[in-house]
Amino acid sequence: MPESRLLELALPVPLRRNFDYLPPVDFPAEQLDSLQAGILIRVPFGHQELIGVLMAVKSVSFYQPEKLRPAITVVDQQPAFCTELLELCSWAADYYQSPLGEVLQAALPVLLRQGEPARMRGEPAFMLTTEGKGLPEGALKRSPKQAALIAELQKFPYLLRQDLEQLEIPRSIAITLIDKGLVKTEEIQPTRTEQPQALLNEQPLTLSDEQAFALVQIAPEGFKTYLLDGATGSGKTEIYLQAIEHCLQKGKQALVLVPEIGLTPQTIQRFQRRFAVPIAALHSGLNDRERLDAWLQARAGIARIVIGTRSALFTPFESLGIIIIDEEHDGSFKQQDGFRYSARDLAAVRAQRLNIPLILGSATPSLETLHNAVQGRYLHLQLKARAGSAKPPEVQLLDIRGEILHDGFAQASIDAIGETLERGNQVLVFLNRRGYAPTLECHDCGWLANCNFCDARMTVHQTPRHLHCHHCDHQRALPRRCPQCNSSHLQPIGQGTERSELALQELFPEQKIIRVDRDSTRNKNAMQKLLEDVHKGEPCILIGTQMLAKGHHFADVTLVVILDADAGLFSTDFRGPERMGQLLMQVAGRAGRAEKPGRVVLQSHHTDHPLVQTLVTRGYHALAELILPERQVTGLPPYRQLVLIRAESKFPQKATDFLAFARQQAELLLPANPGLSYLGPLPAFMEKRGDRFRYQLQINSAQRKPLQQLLAELAMKLEGSPLAKAVRWSIDVDPQEMG
Repeated sequence: MPESRLLELALPVPLRRNFDYLPPVDFPAEQLDSLQAGILIRVPFGHQELIGVLMAVKSVSFYQPEKLRPAITVVDQQPAFCTELLELCSWAADYYQSPLGEVLQAALPVLLRQGEPARMRGEPAFMLTTEGKGLPEGALKRSPKQAALIAELQKFPYLLRQDLEQLEIPRSIAITLIDKGLVKTEEIQPTRTEQPQALLNEQPLTLSDEQAFALVQIAPEGFKTYLLDGATGSGKTEIYLQAIEHCLQKGKQALVLVPEIGLTPQTIQRFQRRFAVPIAALHSGLNDRERLDAWLQARAGIARIVIGTRSALFTPFESLGIIIIDEEHDGSFKQQDGFRYSARDLAAVRAQRLNIPLILGSATPSLETLHNAVQGRYLHLQLKARAGSAKPPEVQLLDIRGEILHDGFAQASIDAIGETLERGNQVLVFLNRRGYAPTLECHDCGWLANCNFCDARMTVHQTPRHLHCHHCDHQRALPRRCPQCNSSHLQPIGQGTERSELALQELFPEQKIIRVDRDSTRNKNAMQKLLEDVHKGEPCILIGTQMLAKGHHFADVTLVVILDADAGLFSTDFRGPERMGQLLMQVAGRAGRAEKPGRVVLQSHHTDHPLVQTLVTRGYHALAELILPERQVTGLPPYRQLVLIRAESKFPQKATDFLAFARQQAELLLPANPGLSYLGPLPAFMEKRGDRFRYQLQINSAQRKPLQQLLAELAMKLEGSPLAKAVRWSIDVDPQEMG
């Protein structure tokens, strides 16, 4: 009697184990052993159907075969996960203490998670019908565009949509000819083309001595992590481009990660100007079908360069040759819910496993990355000078204590803005608070508009008028009277980007004001359209949040005004000063990036604070040198490893009981010692958020290995505890947010 075969699957459920199923009833038994790990299979699970990932075909199960259910169907016999990606996800699940099924689901495009086969969408191709081929010469002389299209189709078997765009023939012309029966469309599958003879559309720029030295240090093959530590405007992107060129010459593909969707279009445009190869984008601004197409094109080797945000790290490649992470310090590379991974750190694991180079680029590297460079784990490549003739901006620290401010603007800042605009240049005003004002206050009794569901104030918005909690997204109408004393004297307190925009319109009524924040860029391509206005070079004022700080090149911005340079100085998060320094230096770096000299005005109430003084007079790296010894003394990253076990519930006692149990179990497994300590349960910095009470248990370890062993055992104990069913809980390894 032949041995029965079973399917071991990882399912997208919050359980740290795999599940056994019988093969689908209609699947040929002789083909079972040919099924490869990584294929997708639809299975019943409770009263629902799930898409699982095959981990193994086996003959032995912990359960009796009669207790196992048959799978429903094999979605696609080609694996969605190659061996390399399957191993990477398995490693990530172990390291970040996440269920493997949830990790694999997070790595898949949405349509594949829903069970759609991994089929590439065909592209409509325009070709002549039999009647069109027999059309006599001069038949369409009254319609020159139609005649031009017919003439082109007589030269080539078919034309694609992009061919029509290059010929400047509107698609409506082709549709007219289809209606006349002269042209037809057929779907053509995209295929990998041979390597073009010329990889480049334009020649590389001439490198400075610093850039040339850095580029020659980057080996085109073999694993090594390079920290490309360059001042803003120093030409890091040109090094990326030339390193990718070397990679493409060897027939390999490249992956470039950027922190923000808003950076993706401008990065793609720059890469398309340089390279004559297919480039794909992967980010949340695309629809599900577009994301799957890009994913499939990378897997098939059609897309030679993939540019994307955090999740693009899990893209399958036919032959990946280099990974580049721009603005590596940015917090958006760490997933903050569900599978809490760091794309930057996982990129290092993937590059090592593939034996390829990894480039981490930043003007303000994270302290963890700088520490790794000092320890010799990363090769530190520094670019201290700006590219070309551009000079670093002049920085002016403006003490605003006791000053009368005009809606947040000091008179000196207003004067500087006016002078810059008169010279025909552009101004960037930075304020990292969106909305009209941070809160609404009653002038008579002091009532403040608090969120009903969070320990937070509600932000006042003017367009449209409402109160909005930026933590839980709760919204409500602006009250006409104080709910506490019935006074009508309600006033917005503080500055937001909306209020600053209105103030600037009053101060400079003739000038164009462009606001860039999450509210103004909510619609698709909105960011791109706003930045197109800036790139026209006409005098204008940009006002925005940290969205403006990341990697943008504004050739005509010669003045940056930072309205509040003190944010982060007194943060309850130990990373506050580091992030303040990174943000201010990134924003300041937008000034004077081309031929025109730049100037930065930082408004501050604490001009004599040592961190502010160090940052302004000596720069970010001096600030890092000040902070790192403090981190070492206090036993914080990068010198020790941190883990947060978080729990939240509508009932605070349930969350604290769960974490008290977690600490008790952890101490039984590994008692506190000089190399390992426990802190908590403690309330999160914002205890109540989204109508849930949030608490956390912190584990601090001098060594990573015993910490990982502890977490693996502890996670299984917590998962089996009845207390776990009463709370939402998670394990956050290497947390970036302490709240």
